[in-house]
Amino acid sequence: MSGYLEILRTPGVARLIAAQLTARMPGGMLSLSLLIHTEQRFGTYASAGLVLAATSIGQAVSGPLTSRWMGAWGMRRVISLTIAVCAVALTVLAIVPLPLPAMMAIALVSGLAYPPIQPAVRTIYPKLVNSRQLTPLFSLDASAQELIWVSGPVIATFLATQVSPVAALLLCVACLVGGGVWFVASPEVGRVRIPPSRRRLGAVLTRPTVVLATVTGFLLVASFAAVEAGVVATFGEGGAESGIVLAIWSIGSLIGGLLLGNVGISPWSLARRMLVVLIGTAAAMAILDFWWLSIALLVSGLGIAPALAVMFASVSATVKFSETAEAYGWVGTGQLIGAAIGSAVAGFMIDGMDAIGGFLAATAFGVLGTAVAAIFHRHQPDLRGRDASPIADTEPVPTQPS
Repeated sequence: MSGYLEILRTPGVARLIAAQLTARMPGGMLSLSLLIHTEQRFGTYASAGLVLAATSIGQAVSGPLTSRWMGAWGMRRVISLTIAVCAVALTVLAIVPLPLPAMMAIALVSGLAYPPIQPAVRTIYPKLVNSRQLTPLFSLDASAQELIWVSGPVIATFLATQVSPVAALLLCVACLVGGGVWFVASPEVGRVRIPPSRRRLGAVLTRPTVVLATVTGFLLVASFAAVEAGVVATFGEGGAESGIVLAIWSIGSLIGGLLLGNVGISPWSLARRMLVVLIGTAAAMAILDFWWLSIALLVSGLGIAPALAVMFASVSATVKFSETAEAYGWVGTGQLIGAAIGSAVAGFMIDGMDAIGGFLAATAFGVLGTAVAAIFHRHQPDLRGRDASPIADTEPVPTQPS
């Protein structure tokens, strides 16, 4: 723990972690908030799945593109513009009674304008700490990120079921705007300039680590997005048990991230950590009971933050600094799409099979994610004793003819 405290005492680190987590909280709240909001309005989980799919399409298109724009136009300009557009779109979804096609169109706009805060902060981190602290910082950040992907749904579930889905969506807007302004105003955001990438959009996907992190991140987040929908369906939209179970899950993720934060990353680390998530998720299907689900998801959570930390560190160590924002844009897009698609697929399966359908979907995503990580483990760098900082950009040096 002393190592983490040392990192947090580094100027700017604690502030950036807190600001970006606040601004990115809608990433964990939005899927369930929209799921419940749309299901209550139209009466089917399938309708909610269509709205979530529209959001995911927008995020798929915009993630790498807006991340790349930060190198050309600056982080502050791009993030400020996207926050404004996304906030307006989400507010319309929350308070305007729209027909389903119109809701899908506005959801698409909100996805297209989703702010590239995750790529920005991942790009800034290597400039704040020394090489020895970078891998633990990624682990600390991944542990804190579970507040988004696991605790975020807890907040969304409680608010959407105990108050209203509209209140949950408006809280997403408040977090996006408040956290986004806090992040953009941070001095570190102004001091770090991303060099414009010299290669075409998408060229960073020639890096196997970026593709692997994008695909496994998609499958991992899809898995626990499906679990979240399954938990809500198990206890009902008015059940407080849903929030408690998801909170226990978040505790497992936090414990796992902190315990493994200083453990060296090997080519097999990602597969092993995703296997832990899979075991807990699969076990959850056995008994849809409060205590059993709590225990199974506590086990599952132990692998979530450690697996995300492997993805972040592997990408950082294998791309040039000018390409890190776009690389993390692809990874973040994979995760955001996973959250939406996981909820959407689970919604269709829950309509047909009741709550067990959500857990079946989650297990299927987990099996695929673990298999991909294991089959392509040779594309993972061995970072045991190695620096995880990005590859330095080099410029040609002009010389005078002799």
